[in-house]
Amino acid sequence: MALKTEGTALVTGASSGIGAVYADRLAARGYDLILVARNAARMETLATRLREETGRAVEVLAADLAVPGELATVRDRLAGDPSITLLVNNAGISLNGGLLENDPADLERLIAVNVTAPTLLAAAAGRAFSGRGTGAIVNIASVLALAPEMLDGVYSGSKAFLLNLSIDLAAKLRNAGVVVQAVLPGATRTEIWERSGKDVDAILPGMVMEVGDLVDAALVGLDRGETVTIPPLADEAQWIAYDEARRAMAPNLSRRDVAARYRTAVAA
Repeated sequence: MALKTEGTALVTGASSGIGAVYADRLAARGYDLILVARNAARMETLATRLREETGRAVEVLAADLAVPGELATVRDRLAGDPSITLLVNNAGISLNGGLLENDPADLERLIAVNVTAPTLLAAAAGRAFSGRGTGAIVNIASVLALAPEMLDGVYSGSKAFLLNLSIDLAAKLRNAGVVVQAVLPGATRTEIWERSGKDVDAILPGMVMEVGDLVDAALVGLDRGETVTIPPLADEAQWIAYDEARRAMAPNLSRRDVAARYRTAVAA
C-alpha cells in the first residue's frame, strides 16, 4: 500500500546542517524529498537512512548552485515537476572576513549561492505553485538581515536580500494559495562557521542554537502561516514594532520636495 504523501519537498544545501535536518523533519511529516547539494556521498547516506526510517521516496540531485548550468538543472526541475509542493531555499555560504578581505572570485561565489540561486529557484517555484494554486517556499535568511553591524555586510546583505524577496513574494502569491516564509536564524550550530574560519562559540559564547531546535521552531512558524519567523526572538512584540515602524515610514520615503532638514546649508 502506497504511503500518503504531502508531495515532494526540494531542499537545497541538504548534505548537512539546517538542510539535512529539514529533510529529516519533512520526511517524518510525509514528504518525499529531492536533496540538492554538492556532496553527493553525504546526501546518499542521509537518503538511505530516511528511506529506511520513513519509507519516503528520496532522490539525490548533486549540483553546485554557483555553476549556472547546474543551477539551471535544479530550476528546471522545480518548474517541470508537478509533484513538488515545497521548496526550502537553504543553501548558503559565508566568508572568512568581509568585503575588504576577500578576492573577487570568493565574493562572486557568495552572491551566486546566497542571492542568485535562491532568487531563480524561488521564481521558478513561485510560477509553478501559483499555477497549481498550492505550495510553499521557505527561504533561510538570518537575523543579520536586521543587524548588519554584528558581522560582515556581504553575508548580512545577502540575507537582507532574501528577507526583502520573501516579504514581497509572500504578498504577491498569497491570493494564489502559495505560502512564502523567511526564516531568520540566529547563531546556529552548523558547519558554515568552520568552513568560513570562524569559532562561533568564541564569537557568541552561550548563544548558539542547536540546529534541530531551529528547524522545529521554523516549521511551527510555517504551520502558523508566518511570513517572517525568528526562532530566537523571545518577544514577538519587538518584531511587530520594527515592522510597523518600517511600514509607517514608507509613505514618507518618496516625495517631490526635499525634506526641510536638508534645505539649510551647513555654515563653513
